[in-house]
Amino acid sequence: MKLSTKSRYGTRLMAELAFHYDHGPVSVGEISRRQDISVKYLEQLIIPLKKAGLIKSTRGPKGGYSLTKNPNDITIGEIVEILEGGVEFSKCLRDPSRCDKIEVCATRRVWEEATEAVYEKLNSVTLSEIVKDIVPSEEKNTFMSSRCS
Repeated sequence: MKLSTKSRYGTRLMAELAFHYDHGPVSVGEISRRQDISVKYLEQLIIPLKKAGLIKSTRGPKGGYSLTKNPNDITIGEIVEILEGGVEFSKCLRDPSRCDKIEVCATRRVWEEATEAVYEKLNSVTLSEIVKDIVPSEEKNTFMSSRCS
């Protein structure tokens, strides 16, 4: 299982907004520059996040995007669910009709437990937790975890 760039970049976008939570909206251009993600791709990520009610836009010269709720109340699991439609190790977990061996499948329980463990972890990490570990970086004006090497 591999998360797509939607989840990875979407989480960086949301972390950027969480980092600026108390400072007002952030322009998509600034996010693009700081995170080294194209404006076009960010705009594609913003649509479902806005539709889900996690971010809002503000018009005008000091406009941009901001979180609609406290970063402490937004989990990585929510972001992944919105952008990926969830995490699945096997398609039969979400739609049992896809498998004609579901009643006798020896590995189904393993995939169910693995999926539950991933969701448990993703839903236990909030944007606030990510933001508390970031330090501004001079290079490209981005930020990174103090734990990164």
